[in-house]
Amino acid sequence: MTKRKHADALLDKLEQLIQELPAHIEIGRSPKELYEPITYILNLGGKRIRPLLSLLAYGLYQSNPEAILKQALAIEVFHNFTLMHDDIMDDAPLRRGEATVHEKWNPNIAILSGDVMLVKAYDLLLDTDPRLLREVLELFNQTASEVCEGQQFDMNFESLGTVSEEEYLEMIRLKTAVLLGLALKMGAVLAGAGKEDAQKLYDFGVNIGVGFQLKDDLLDVFADQAKFGKQVGGDIIANKKTFLLIKALELAKSEEAESLAFWLNQKDFDKEEKVSAVKKIYNALGIKELTEKKMHAYFAAGFEQFDQIHFTDESYFLELRQITEDLIHREK
Repeated sequence: MTKRKHADALLDKLEQLIQELPAHIEIGRSPKELYEPITYILNLGGKRIRPLLSLLAYGLYQSNPEAILKQALAIEVFHNFTLMHDDIMDDAPLRRGEATVHEKWNPNIAILSGDVMLVKAYDLLLDTDPRLLREVLELFNQTASEVCEGQQFDMNFESLGTVSEEEYLEMIRLKTAVLLGLALKMGAVLAGAGKEDAQKLYDFGVNIGVGFQLKDDLLDVFADQAKFGKQVGGDIIANKKTFLLIKALELAKSEEAESLAFWLNQKDFDKEEKVSAVKKIYNALGIKELTEKKMHAYFAAGFEQFDQIHFTDESYFLELRQITEDLIHREK
């Protein structure tokens, strides 16, 4: 199979499995308000990058990644469970361009339906070889707890006057990056990879996960509006404590500090004017370059781990590297 076709074939099978989800995990039909939101959010699309990483990591060591489709899907179900609950906490009206579950139904239904999704994620993991099940569950449970910790830190930041660079990086490691690490390590563990290689794949996932979030922070401010697909500057408008704002608050002096404080404290403002003004401050302080430097440092650390792993199938190794590099260079 030629380069890139592995991923396309696996994604097709993953999408098919999602369509057949009720048959695989007995989602249930009644009450429909409980179960319909699960099918709804899973069929909103998305990159499916996390389950794909599991399948590709498995393919590094075994020739039949289709054997762990259910375990890979468990990660996708868990990820969408967190999104369903995060959307409630953020009062977000849209998810992937469509109404969020709590908007389409109501918050109570979204909470309960999300709870069922978490249970169904564990159902999917039950298909694991009994010799590996305990290790897989321990890894999954640790990651699930860490994702919740990251979300709580993120909510805590909203009421804090200042957040340090180290605190922010730890928050995104927990909230976002560890799930990528889980996806890769789980695929390796299920394939029988050595502990050292499984850990290096985990570290690779965590490092690129932090880098991806820094990339998202950067795109929110500096992306081409035509390519970005959503409003540029949304984080600025919301005073979200991203890496960019944290560094700007740390480095701003005199006029820039006064201007930044002014815009952060305004309750009634023109959105475009605020975005333009804060972006001007970022440019004056070299925030874009600082963010890119930090982002590339995480990517470099990740690939350093990745390039040290042992593998059986080079085509999956090249596939995994290419997909990661594509995500690094994305513009939306």
